[in-house]
Amino acid sequence: MNEMNQQQRMDAHNARMSEEIARPIAGYPVNMQVRPEVEGFYDEATATISYIVKDPTSNACAVIDSVMDIDYAAGRITFDHADMLIARIRERGLELQWIIETHAHADHLSAAPYIQQKLGGKIGIGENIRIVQEVFGKIFNEGTEFQRDGSQFDALFKDGDTYMIGNMQAFAMHTPGHTPACMTHVIGDAAFVGDTLFMPDGGSARADFPGGDAGMLYDSIMKVLSLPDEMRLFMCHDYKPGGREVKWETTVAEEKAHNIHVGGGRTREEFIKLRTERDKTLSMPTLIIPSIQVNIRAGRIPRDKDGNEMLKVPINKL
Repeated sequence: MNEMNQQQRMDAHNARMSEEIARPIAGYPVNMQVRPEVEGFYDEATATISYIVKDPTSNACAVIDSVMDIDYAAGRITFDHADMLIARIRERGLELQWIIETHAHADHLSAAPYIQQKLGGKIGIGENIRIVQEVFGKIFNEGTEFQRDGSQFDALFKDGDTYMIGNMQAFAMHTPGHTPACMTHVIGDAAFVGDTLFMPDGGSARADFPGGDAGMLYDSIMKVLSLPDEMRLFMCHDYKPGGREVKWETTVAEEKAHNIHVGGGRTREEFIKLRTERDKTLSMPTLIIPSIQVNIRAGRIPRDKDGNEMLKVPINKL
């Protein structure tokens, strides 16, 4: 009975997500007249790009998808990448208002609390982080002290929610499929797609994590590609396919024409087959075990009963 109820709840949840994905782009406050200043910072160890996004009419800014450094073999945490962002914000005399997570990353650790401690700002993520917390709370055998209500974050975004960065309006667009909590953040003529899309020669994100779904990912990608052709798209990762130089900016038009997984009119059925077959060949991300434990806590490292920072390694659970 419990398993049936759980499946019924998941089916109902997926139906609600499908309704959100199908929402017309006309329902979102797209404003191509606003052009934020975007500065990208590439982390070689995790192939992650973090962004400082500045309002062109004020000193307000946001940080998107920050990175906390970890030497996993040594169990050592450092903050070189985050310190680079902090130094740049201070150098430019900017006011940090938001620290945005596009989703609960499985391949790098967030530095959000560290940056917040240094510069302030609110930490925000999609409201479905609660689903991710529930799923991985069981996998990592978290106790009742671990809250699964998203309360570790300052803001939980729903589909279509807006927020301000200085005088510049941003909005969150629910784009699940890679994870249930994935959001694309659209700020003027710039959209930050998280792991939903890669550069055209990189394709798309995997959809085989708990809560992932290849069909839903395709629908989310089509939703992103329904934005204006001139919309700038900023990637969360670039793995430099073919050994080329790192790239992180493209456009909706370029993705529609050239993306190797969805471009040129590839159908939903074709994408599901391609994505499912490809996912079967992929190994787990190197940092998935520390990343998930930290990122479902908004970037905070879990502690043991004595207050020591400590990570768990679940056996045969992922």
